[in-house]
Amino acid sequence: MISEVFVTCAITGGGMPKHPNVPITPEQIADSAIEAARAGAAVVHIHVRDPETRRGSRDPALYRAVVQRIRASDVKPVINLTGGQGGDLVLGGPDSPLPLVAGTDMVGALERLAHVEELRPEICTLDCGTMNYGTDGEYILTNSSGMLRAMAARVQVLGVRPELEVFDTGHLVFVHDLIKERLVDDPPLIQLCMGIPYGAPDDPTTLLALVHRLPPRAIYSAFSIGRMQLPYAALAPLVGANVRVGLEDNLYLSRGRLATNAELVQRSVQILERMGVRTMSPDEVREKLALKAHA
Repeated sequence: MISEVFVTCAITGGGMPKHPNVPITPEQIADSAIEAARAGAAVVHIHVRDPETRRGSRDPALYRAVVQRIRASDVKPVINLTGGQGGDLVLGGPDSPLPLVAGTDMVGALERLAHVEELRPEICTLDCGTMNYGTDGEYILTNSSGMLRAMAARVQVLGVRPELEVFDTGHLVFVHDLIKERLVDDPPLIQLCMGIPYGAPDDPTTLLALVHRLPPRAIYSAFSIGRMQLPYAALAPLVGANVRVGLEDNLYLSRGRLATNAELVQRSVQILERMGVRTMSPDEVREKLALKAHA
């Protein structure tokens, strides 16, 4: 067990929103991130959405509006921008996989990082493998090893800390390779993503298996989606992990009670405090992770 953790709030995600508290516009996303930071989140993890379609977007202008609004506020959370958009592959069906169908969004490594290149957040995410993500039978989250190496090399040049998103045990094999190839600087920052079909299930045995495969000196967080999100706020420090909550992964504060991002952060901080675990400030996280401020 560790005695202090940082809390990350994943503000909106890229899937279609399923309740009205999920922020859509850049102003809503930024304001929700600011409220989460005031509630105790040291890190805010940002996707953006097209305000008209409500779907996830890669538009740098949308990211710019969110980041500038957060940076101009009276709170200074660590900003973590997703690098996951641009690897969406949707096949045509079991009998006719080609041509690809609506929902496919495949672009090159530099285009996937265009918003990171411009805005220089302190952290951006890299999803460390390809997987059948979710229960839509024709959707594949696509991240080839070549694509990920190119993205890792670029964010290293930019001075941005990659958060390596691990959805299953094989992804940790790739993490070890990135470290061996010196494409990731010390300390490696890793997110263990649990309970996502068809990735690692969120039972404690699987979580411990992942923890035991982590590289030396890794700083890591662990979360689960859905109803296990808040229980994972208690479980994470028991296995040496930091905490992530937010509407990207879970919509409810309790059964039938829709949440806001700030409420999820506040509840996780309460859980941690009652366990005797201190939550870290943004500046403490910056020092711990050796982050580089660019703004």
